[in-house]
Amino acid sequence: MKKRKDLSKEFPSAIDIAYTQYKRDLASHRKIEAIMTHKVVTIAPESTLHDAVKIMGEKRIGSLIVVKYNTPVGIITERDLLREVVRRGIALEKDWLVGGVSIKDEKVEEIMSYPLTTISLKSQIKEAARMMIEKKIRRLGVHESGKLVGIITASDLIRSLPEIPETMQVWFEVDYFMTEGVITADEETPVESVAKIMGEKSIGSVIITSQGEPIGIFTERDLLTKFLAKDKSLKIEVGKACSSPLITAPLGISVHDAAATMTKKHVRRLPITKAGKLVGILTARDLVEAYARAK
Repeated sequence: MKKRKDLSKEFPSAIDIAYTQYKRDLASHRKIEAIMTHKVVTIAPESTLHDAVKIMGEKRIGSLIVVKYNTPVGIITERDLLREVVRRGIALEKDWLVGGVSIKDEKVEEIMSYPLTTISLKSQIKEAARMMIEKKIRRLGVHESGKLVGIITASDLIRSLPEIPETMQVWFEVDYFMTEGVITADEETPVESVAKIMGEKSIGSVIITSQGEPIGIFTERDLLTKFLAKDKSLKIEVGKACSSPLITAPLGISVHDAAATMTKKHVRRLPITKAGKLVGILTARDLVEAYARAK
């Protein structure tokens, strides 16, 4: 007996169409409060960079809101720490950057970013994405009636992207948004040298290679949690401290699928390959830009 063809898939009912549209509209109008981090970790401006490193490393977070007299006055991020440590010669350990000021002496207020950029709790997620791109930042404080109630990051945004129907996504391939120039370092390179490269180029990661082939990635978060927070020497070879194996995606993958991969694998950077060769890298901020452009 011939199997009857299911016409409902080819000719959806008005209710099916309406429900699909409803889910699409609901996703596109989600508010920041649905995905933001409610618990804000803070630090005083007179605290030392060492204090900030310890807190960020232990909690495995990339930023701290700087508060004075119960008022948010700025933010300090792992990128701030990396950039300023290299630029100003702030010593991470006794034998590194000799003559630099120690992170146990330098104050948070000396390198924090201010004022803190904030957005309303009731704003739409897309508005947060557009503000991040416009201000060239990765984090926004969230306020309600003038009071700080949370923080939203680029990582929070990309975690929300796979939940949005793909028809709402930018249909562009990642090729439009990835960074083509990939910085690499051999596995035998000392961590301190890789840290200097990252700080000088203001980048958040370096691809680690062995005999020219990519084997892993070393990020500013690795530097923070594995070394700075533990007062560990930076003389160790980076190959022993990088995250491996390297998670990659092929050139031509959609923005939606890239976001899903990054969310599932809990990574903020996705190297892009073509025929097995690295051709670029996609970051959380790149995906935020893609989302900000979505119609």
